[in-house]
Amino acid sequence: MILLASVLKPIDDTRMLGKFAYTLAAAGARVAVAGRASAASPPATENISQHVIFQGQRLSLARLAAQGRYWRLLGQLRPALVVVHAPELLPLTLLWWALGRDRQFIYDIRENYALNVGTQHVYQGATKRLLAAGLRWVEGLAARQAAAVLLAEASYADELPFVQALPASRVLLLENKYQPAPGERLPRQVRPLPAADEPIKLLYSGTISELNGVREALALAHNLSSSWPGAAELTIIGFCQQPGLLGQLQVLIEQLAASSRLAVTLATGAEPVPHARIVAAMHQAHFGLLAYRPHPSTWRCRPTKLFEYLAHGLPVLTPDNPLWTSLMQAHGAGLVVDFAAAPAAAAAVVAALPTAHFYPAGVPTEAVLWASEGKKLRLLLESLGLGPTFAAPFA
Repeated sequence: MILLASVLKPIDDTRMLGKFAYTLAAAGARVAVAGRASAASPPATENISQHVIFQGQRLSLARLAAQGRYWRLLGQLRPALVVVHAPELLPLTLLWWALGRDRQFIYDIRENYALNVGTQHVYQGATKRLLAAGLRWVEGLAARQAAAVLLAEASYADELPFVQALPASRVLLLENKYQPAPGERLPRQVRPLPAADEPIKLLYSGTISELNGVREALALAHNLSSSWPGAAELTIIGFCQQPGLLGQLQVLIEQLAASSRLAVTLATGAEPVPHARIVAAMHQAHFGLLAYRPHPSTWRCRPTKLFEYLAHGLPVLTPDNPLWTSLMQAHGAGLVVDFAAAPAAAAAVVAALPTAHFYPAGVPTEAVLWASEGKKLRLLLESLGLGPTFAAPFA
């Protein structure tokens, strides 16, 4: 049995369930996924069970209750391996590991958590410094004991001192490339661009926040609605963890609807949006927006949505970040625009569209799909002695 565990990530999280769990279950492993309650009911899958350990607000006492549920789950499932997807579960994982034999755990580093705490202004003053230091300490302790450390971003190898101190054989990069859902068929052809008299349809998906550029997305769409003959439509879909920001966006959207030709659809709520709804929105859009503001916590990472957009043949509008544009330009997948200067960005899009031809070689596959990363994950677990061929379920 392999347990994949987080607190804030839902049990149908695209990395835990869609990538790790499906990859391992398809290879014969029995897998359990523990995390936040999902707004959708993931389909029942052979060899995969799902366990809710958290439900409620991010900053609430329910986070403490999740620790107790996680500990009880460890005792009930008695996994041979735990893959920890959240740093707050590391202390109990270390205790579980120390109290038993024939137990292993892997730490999957999905973000530079200490950097996020220190730079994103969610916490202030001494609280911010203590929390960042505590995170870095427990991560370092866990990394020294873990069977392996996984990195969602290549940059973490340079940013995290405790990763640099590990032998290279215990560190593995597993990028957040796209894994189609069971039964999903990826498009073989690129979606046609709008005619001049049709609305240009834009998509902002994923985490809804100011840092991730939701205001910049609105500003670009507003300018396009006045400069593109067929006006513009913007879909904002994802999870917003800041009720105050959500209220401000609703007011702003109403103001834009009353003063421009922009139509905005805001699809969010108190729980993460099922990924199938985001995929459906991709199929309706003409451009996906990477409107991120330059920031240390995001600028050296390749957003998951970049792989998603490319896998679906959706043209991308991105700022001039070499890490992103190198992948985009390799496939002719979009345009580089300055989101901070929305009028100029809109003008650049309008000027480019009449002669634009995106994805000239077709929708990319190997460079943006999870299959290559899944193979590395299977080889890692084989090296840990968890089934040399994956022909049979793990103990």
